[in-house]
Amino acid sequence: MAHPILEANENSPFGGLTREEFHKKHHILHQECFMLNKKSMKIFTQSWQPDPSPGQLRGLVAMIHGYMDESSWLNQLTAVGIAKAGFYVCALDLPGHGYSDGPKNHIPDIQPVVEDCIQFFDSVRGNRPNLPAFLFGQSLGGAIATLICLKQKSEWSGLVLDGAMCGVSKKFKPIWPLEELLPVAAFIAPTWQIAVTECPLKKSHKEEWKRKLIKKNPNHLANRKVTAASALEFLRVCDHITRNCHGLEVPVLLVHGGEDKICDPKSASLFHDSVRSKDKTLKIFAGMWHMFLGEPNETVEFVFGTILSWIGERADKATQPEASLVEK
Repeated sequence: MAHPILEANENSPFGGLTREEFHKKHHILHQECFMLNKKSMKIFTQSWQPDPSPGQLRGLVAMIHGYMDESSWLNQLTAVGIAKAGFYVCALDLPGHGYSDGPKNHIPDIQPVVEDCIQFFDSVRGNRPNLPAFLFGQSLGGAIATLICLKQKSEWSGLVLDGAMCGVSKKFKPIWPLEELLPVAAFIAPTWQIAVTECPLKKSHKEEWKRKLIKKNPNHLANRKVTAASALEFLRVCDHITRNCHGLEVPVLLVHGGEDKICDPKSASLFHDSVRSKDKTLKIFAGMWHMFLGEPNETVEFVFGTILSWIGERADKATQPEASLVEK
């Protein structure tokens, strides 16, 4: 199935259409609303599903975006592509991202973010209890999705990690001795924006026209640098995942760029080797950068096809009556 990014141009993800016209063209029902989290912050949420819905949806896919991203703009194109394949797709803007409340791009503590995701996804799954449910995390979202699975154990039917933050590349870490001083910097000036390297956008999206498209996003944050407290927390998260990923037992698919300069592909290999899951797949795509959507469209199609096939096979197997009998 073709990824909707084929219709995008450097000015709009929807080509010459409005967002509403785009959803109508693809026969997608799109809904959005705000959720109040435990801190009474407004968290923006969205969903996409086939319109009209088939007699039985194949499954549910919960998407979590990365640090410099949001659930809209380019990410919603992937959501639409998955929904067209017969899935209910939901996503939220992490605090401080997109349309959600919170300091911009500042995540000094990952646990409240994980709790926001669980709160929203649990509410969505509660209304669709019979659907196999998959987590789909990109970059930082991959780390968050992993933490959710470690916390909720076997409640998910599968975990898809796209360029996941299992480990930060040495080429993107703060220069020495700044990394050693991060705890002090995070304590004294937690929102200080660290000059790590050049703009992350230049290291994540290979195609120039797609970098231009991202800059047209009204919520564009790709030029903002990582805050000191966020950087320290991300290093802690990577260490926690490395030490605890062996506890994962859900089916896992890892897709990663072989030339990812932000999240080290070696960490994806280590993660794959460490998890306990019997159903685990690692796909490292030679030459690909951090974000598969930033690649040439032929690569996007190939990677997206890999992800969609993996989810589809496990969703269809989970809903087959004979499969349930065998498991009993």
